[in-house]
Amino acid sequence: MALLRSTVIAVALAAGLLATAPSSAADVSMANGSVNFSTPDGWLDIMQTDGDPEVRVFQVPDPSPTGRSTLARVTVTVKQEPDINGFRGYMDQATAAAMALPGYQAAAKAPEPNSFSYTARDAGVASSYRERYWYRDGHAIQLRCVRPAQSQAGAAWIAAFDRGCDAIAARLK
Repeated sequence: MALLRSTVIAVALAAGLLATAPSSAADVSMANGSVNFSTPDGWLDIMQTDGDPEVRVFQVPDPSPTGRSTLARVTVTVKQEPDINGFRGYMDQATAAAMALPGYQAAAKAPEPNSFSYTARDAGVASSYRERYWYRDGHAIQLRCVRPAQSQAGAAWIAAFDRGCDAIAARLK
């Protein structure tokens, strides 16, 4: 009887771990279906919060040793804002938080409207940040892409990461 109980507990624990394991991302719907996008194959859906704000976080696996020290990730946040002034306030708060990051330095190139590129230290590693914002249907939408400024995975991995972020941005516009 004790062996059966132990087996049942072990199976339940294993099932629980599998249920909470990151899953491969694909089609994503947020804000009751008003925000939709797709992620590239291989990106892992690692966190989701419901409510206001609603947040989805995706890990972009870096197969190199760099990936063991920093987490390359893409975050989409959707927050209800009643009007454009609320959206501007949301964007200002996010920008102020970014400027407070250790080692913050704005990028040399001029960003597109409602877009910010900068570097800062993430877990002690120089990281590249790209944030983009949109206001649509009473929602402030933020896309934040964070990757190591330099990865041992090489230029092809960095280019693929950036292409994936740009593809999501194109869908969120």
